[in-house]
Amino acid sequence: MRILIVEDDLSLQANLAQHLQQAHYSVDVASDGEDGLFQAQETLFDAAIIDVGLPKIDGISLIEQLRQQGISYPILILTARDGWQDKVKGLDAGADDYLTKPFQVEELSARLNALIRRSAGQASPVINNGPLQLNTRTLAVSLHQQPITLSSSEFKLFEYLMMHQNAVISKSTLIEHIYDQDFDLDSNVIEVFIRRLRKKLDPDNQYQLIETLRGQGYRLRSLADNT
Repeated sequence: MRILIVEDDLSLQANLAQHLQQAHYSVDVASDGEDGLFQAQETLFDAAIIDVGLPKIDGISLIEQLRQQGISYPILILTARDGWQDKVKGLDAGADDYLTKPFQVEELSARLNALIRRSAGQASPVINNGPLQLNTRTLAVSLHQQPITLSSSEFKLFEYLMMHQNAVISKSTLIEHIYDQDFDLDSNVIEVFIRRLRKKLDPDNQYQLIETLRGQGYRLRSLADNT
């Protein structure tokens, strides 16, 4: 999943980015509301973390503009202020949850994970698809209850597909959601990772798990009726 962090405290920004990257998120950062708005308009994110006290465009105004432009992914706001009014303003502007500084990054990660799951219609941290299981909290993947080892990139790709079972996802959409701005958008590496996932998750092609739709993209089949 690809996350936008808009935070002007560069130390906190770097700490959050590092923690989320270790949790297999791809992370883009902005240090003011103006840059945050630009990045949000240019890139497909799965969620955003926005500080209330931003320079150029404050966090509340940024959220209002994003919602007015139809950007609907989950937003978690950060505030150093104790007043309940700021939390209410953020939620009224369109934020989905909030944390008051200081906070534990583990709590932020858990809240972010829950927001993304719910936006994809997944209430539980454990996502099942027939004999396949993915735990978004522990990052564990299993087939018939046997653990499967995935690389970081393979996990990101599989998690996104599991969140969107039966949906046709284009290669460009997968790249946009899984990789940060430093990734080569012309790369064919998605095809390589798809082949690896097929070998690891469906080695005998028993389930025909990941379909390729020529000119459209890929689809992870729901195996609910094939367990």
